[in-house]
Amino acid sequence: MKPTDFSIQVTQFLTHYLAAQRNLSPNTIKAYRDAFTLLLRFCRDARGIALERLSLAQIDAPLVEAFLHHLAKDRHASIRTQNHRLAVLHAFFRYVQSEVPERMLQCQQILAIPLQRHARTNIGYLSKEDLARLLGQPDLHLREGRRDAVLLSVLYDTGARVQELIDLNAGDVRLASPAQVRLMGKGRKMRAVPLMDGTVQLLREHLRENALDRPEHAEHPLFQNRQGGRFSRSGVRYILQTYVRAVRCDHPGFTQPVSPHRLRHTKGMHLLQSGVSLEIIRDFLGHVDAKTTQIYARANLEMKRRALEKVADDAPLPKMPSWTQNKTLLEWLHSL
Repeated sequence: MKPTDFSIQVTQFLTHYLAAQRNLSPNTIKAYRDAFTLLLRFCRDARGIALERLSLAQIDAPLVEAFLHHLAKDRHASIRTQNHRLAVLHAFFRYVQSEVPERMLQCQQILAIPLQRHARTNIGYLSKEDLARLLGQPDLHLREGRRDAVLLSVLYDTGARVQELIDLNAGDVRLASPAQVRLMGKGRKMRAVPLMDGTVQLLREHLRENALDRPEHAEHPLFQNRQGGRFSRSGVRYILQTYVRAVRCDHPGFTQPVSPHRLRHTKGMHLLQSGVSLEIIRDFLGHVDAKTTQIYARANLEMKRRALEKVADDAPLPKMPSWTQNKTLLEWLHSL
């Protein structure tokens, strides 16, 4: 059977355009692939379309809107998830309109489907006291405890995404002044992140203990699991949650959720509170869009507002003058 135009364009989009031309990371491409998987299942199960016969002409604006409705009602997807799926389809049909010009009107009708508005949630981050309790949990008398202490310290100190942490090799660490770590971020963009002295000392001992300071081991994973391989994302989350539970046992009032990405937010907030500009924070965290970094400024303003409200609640209100006693003002109002 001859391949359909839809199958050809999807294959080219995922394997050539995203990977070769836009240089997106494998995880981003997987997220795009998952969106197409859901769309194909919807076409097959809800519309009864044989996937081997699915063509571009059938993926029109009404079908995309029905697919989004299916995500919301049947799969109970959040607005953020629905917007992500739609953004993937927007990117695809923006690509298609240049590859198949005769489908330009159809593509633009799909591109005209708007993303849904949703309430912005304030970012969560740890206070310096809670962070210190968390980083102090690993048992430094145990080999795994020492590894975990370094892992958590680097995760916070660099503000790395969890995948960036997993991808670190021993050769990506530079301990000579100025000490820094080289991270591979989104879009395969490399950035160098400085390290604090405490993290430098932990890393130096970690490299020495695991023989990772040898030049021939430069391509070995910086953090290795029991099998000597790289950690998975779930493996890093498991390690983090182990110590989060320990903190909660000692401090029952500590109830907020903690994830690797929350440590990234924590670093961003701590930088902002220390007087670092948003431009530097953007480069430090590897944000592509400056708007992403604005979330820390909004969170910081909200924190200040709450502090002012608390002060206002505690302070006695001054006695306000009565405007009805101002005869000049009353005469002016009556003259209007």
